[in-house]
Amino acid sequence: MNANSASLKRAFESAGFTDVKTIRSSGNVAFSARAASEASLQRKAEAAMRQHLGTAFFTIVRPIDALRELIASDPYRAFRLSRAAKRIVTFLRDQPTSQPALPIHKDGARILLMKGREVFSAYVPSPKGPVFMALIEQTFGKDLTTRTWDTVDKVARV
Repeated sequence: MNANSASLKRAFESAGFTDVKTIRSSGNVAFSARAASEASLQRKAEAAMRQHLGTAFFTIVRPIDALRELIASDPYRAFRLSRAAKRIVTFLRDQPTSQPALPIHKDGARILLMKGREVFSAYVPSPKGPVFMALIEQTFGKDLTTRTWDTVDKVARV
């Protein structure tokens, strides 16, 4: 994301979100809001960014309790990952119409598991670059966002 944290925070506050916190400089924002659907909150956040930042970034909302449950469940525990493997979570905006046969492997990247609208992958860094993103986008399209497991954990602790 190419918006500084202070500007992003102000954009969310201007939309009426409260307890707004930006996490790292990765575009993650934790906030409180009146009860509303994820889709409604996504539209509201994107409109606020468009108005205050001049652009809207693709937004996916998940309740903090859902992230905490995700971290506590540790879906990677069932897989043998090398110490060098990086764990990543891909958040899909919508439930896919079909579920691919998993695991899928390509050049050291593996899509391991899908639970609802979350996809759990791992990769070993290589000179070929971030092949895991190409693999994820080939499998699920581009209406998604991917974060490291450590970033998801940090957001869940807010």
